[in-house]
Amino acid sequence: MNDFLKGVLRSASNGSQMPSLSAANDLVNRTLARHGLSGNGANANASQGALSQMMAKLQPKSGATALTIPDGATLAEGSFSCAAGTRRFLTYVPASVGKQGDQPQGLIVMLHGCTQTPEDFATGTGMNALAERHRLILIYPQQSRGDNAQSCWNWFSRGDQRRDRGEPAIIAGLTRQAADGHSIPPERTFVAGLSAGAAMAVILGQAYPDVFAAVGAHSGLPVGAAKDVASAFAAMAGQGSDASLTGQAMRVIAFHGTADSTVHPSNSDAIARQALDPAQAQSLQAEEHGQANGRDFRRSITYAPNGSAAIEHWTVEGLGHAWSGGQAAGSYADPKGPDASAEMIRFFLNHPAA
Repeated sequence: MNDFLKGVLRSASNGSQMPSLSAANDLVNRTLARHGLSGNGANANASQGALSQMMAKLQPKSGATALTIPDGATLAEGSFSCAAGTRRFLTYVPASVGKQGDQPQGLIVMLHGCTQTPEDFATGTGMNALAERHRLILIYPQQSRGDNAQSCWNWFSRGDQRRDRGEPAIIAGLTRQAADGHSIPPERTFVAGLSAGAAMAVILGQAYPDVFAAVGAHSGLPVGAAKDVASAFAAMAGQGSDASLTGQAMRVIAFHGTADSTVHPSNSDAIARQALDPAQAQSLQAEEHGQANGRDFRRSITYAPNGSAAIEHWTVEGLGHAWSGGQAAGSYADPKGPDASAEMIRFFLNHPAA
């Protein structure tokens, strides 16, 4: 438990109030019990042991970080610093851009989930191969273990939920730098993520509409779903309140599996509701059912008044806490189901201003 709290302790030093440790421990134990994990005892030692047991089940597969880079493509490591902090990141420039000298069609920032690395996330999503096809620059920021011991983006921390503060400021800053360096305008700049990365992607879409034209959220949570560790566990279990889920209009494509026992599917419902524009008559005009790679899915589309798709909400039957249509060599990736990576790119590049 103390390791999991590292990211929150940083924010607490900036003035936000820490939750009661006993209350957090109790909620952790009850949440773990619902997932069939041992969480008996309300003391800190019992909770820490139970959390360690849960995290052990979530470790990435060994050998999942090997990446094959085609001739002419580059994968470069960089570091970005600003007043809010420093983060390492990888930049993938496909051969279709680097070798041929063609102008890239866009830039996507890819935010990994807990315990993952940028390399592992790239492997599981298969985004690099799609970037070759569509001439896209990919940026893979890496969470620092000094800021979260499980490499989770701190979506549940008040200090990391607003513009010009914490992790949103760092990621937006490195995105601006990359976009400027490759001459990519904001209407072709996007962000996507998985789990904690998806929750941070949604925060970025809400806080920086001038930087990100659209968001891809896989198995994520809405902005304001949590303000500390205790409320984070409640939100992940589907017990969050809609009372604080206010936001502004945002183009978003959200994926979630019905069998996700880590982040309840109701959270993606909330992401879609939060992205609606209250000032415009957006409406659900299409809902389709289909099957892809052995899994049934439902796709709901909400259109903007200009006829463009503003929100796509995909629900994949039988999918757990994993990237739909992903590569088995990566962690949290399930080859079955619709290809979330391909669908996100389609949605991004169909932006009305792109």
